[in-house]
Amino acid sequence: MTVSVTLPALGESVSEGTVTRWLKQVGDTVEADEPLLEISTDKVDTEIPSPASGVLVSISVPEDETVEVGGELAVIGEDTGAATSQPAPAAAPTAAEVPSAEGTSGSVGSDVVLPALGESVSEGTVTRWLKQVGDTVEADEPLLEISTDKVDTEIPSPVSGVLLEILVAEDETAEVGARLAVVGGPTATPAVQTAPAVPSPAVGAPPGPAAASTGQPSAPRIPAPSPAAPASGGSRAEDAHQTAPVRKAVAEPEVAPAPPAAVTQTPRETPPEVSSLRGQTVRMSRIRKIIGDNMVKALHEQAQLTTVVEADVTRLMQLRARAKDAFAAREGFGLSPFPFFVRAAAQALKAHPAINARINEDEGTITYFDTENIGIAVDTEKGLMTPVIKGAGDLDVGGIARAIVELAGKARGGGLTPDDVTGATFTISNTGSRGALFDTVVVPPNQAAILGVGAMAKRPSVVETADGPVIAIRDLVHLSLSYDHRLIDGADAARYLTALKALVEAAAFTNDLLTE
Repeated sequence: MTVSVTLPALGESVSEGTVTRWLKQVGDTVEADEPLLEISTDKVDTEIPSPASGVLVSISVPEDETVEVGGELAVIGEDTGAATSQPAPAAAPTAAEVPSAEGTSGSVGSDVVLPALGESVSEGTVTRWLKQVGDTVEADEPLLEISTDKVDTEIPSPVSGVLLEILVAEDETAEVGARLAVVGGPTATPAVQTAPAVPSPAVGAPPGPAAASTGQPSAPRIPAPSPAAPASGGSRAEDAHQTAPVRKAVAEPEVAPAPPAAVTQTPRETPPEVSSLRGQTVRMSRIRKIIGDNMVKALHEQAQLTTVVEADVTRLMQLRARAKDAFAAREGFGLSPFPFFVRAAAQALKAHPAINARINEDEGTITYFDTENIGIAVDTEKGLMTPVIKGAGDLDVGGIARAIVELAGKARGGGLTPDDVTGATFTISNTGSRGALFDTVVVPPNQAAILGVGAMAKRPSVVETADGPVIAIRDLVHLSLSYDHRLIDGADAARYLTALKALVEAAAFTNDLLTE
């Protein structure tokens, strides 16, 4: 008796799916509801479970091929040991034990391989080994960190034992399914090998702890600031664009006694800290290359231009000042201005659908999204990450603030998942958190527009009153919208920015904060 495994309905308008990876091979024993394969559609990536216990008799659709909903994927038979003889499609192994894996030392152990880390991810770069050859490891304990164009993540050990070999050094790239290391039993003998490459200190840089150790551990990391630390009144520690590392300040020179009144003396200026990269030629990181390729691709495929408005956010800043202490006490982190802008931007998108849309070039159609999935640009040590706040249009200021803190923390700590960085329909870049007045930000691929929020500053401004115009000191900010002119006209961009400006100037967010 055999059971056919078919592609189930995976959502409205989904008519087919592509097999991305087989988790079982012909001849493998499977249990009912155990995942058999991974399927990718234009709506979702998911696993297809076995409908019954038995043996995988045959595979009907190899990897990278497409099948319609209801089509046969495989056949499950009774566990009699008689599986159909056929070449199994090439599959990327998971980070699990591979029996009888033998390293260069002759020690038998289990391979640690690079698992599939998301749709279209074909390779990853080893950024740091957390264990060294000879170290004891536990099953599921992190062994190394991997960086891809979608996500940074840790790869765990498939078994308990000893790290026998490291096969891919730091800063080297491996394809999905490639062997990264070998882990053996507690009595296994580690291979005699050179430790993975550790970047040498810059010329002129003082030696650190790693230079004095014969074990050559990977360079220590400076932890990102904890999102749970409440921010002070003017701090933006929780802003999405805040730089992760906390650098030690250069020591201030001792203050000399005041000179005689008749002598004037110019205060000494503390020079900036000299970067260790000065004068160096280094390998371009994978993330930097991916960012560059995406930006060039976007500029080549879109007709991009930028429109800028200035908004008076004095009321918004006054509201934040009144609410921030209670918010920090309740949430455990500070309330920055950025969530207010994300909230207003999402609300304005609902009334201006062309800004929250995508051109489908192959079909000659335009998709106007019915949800506001907003990507937020996060400045990290490794480069710019853009995690996505899903359904931002349905969140209030507090919900958006929590999402920003969570996603920014994961971006800087290497905890983003593929789902965290996909699905954006619109993006916001908080360039003002680093002091920029405004920026002509580049529209990401497959989006129609991106908003840049500039630095807020107190400046004199003309304010209309009942007695006529007066000059007053106000909190002002520049809002820049870069957009694809193939889809969005200048008038559309101006209308969206005008609506956004009205929302932030009115600062009608009191209910958002009171209903927390």
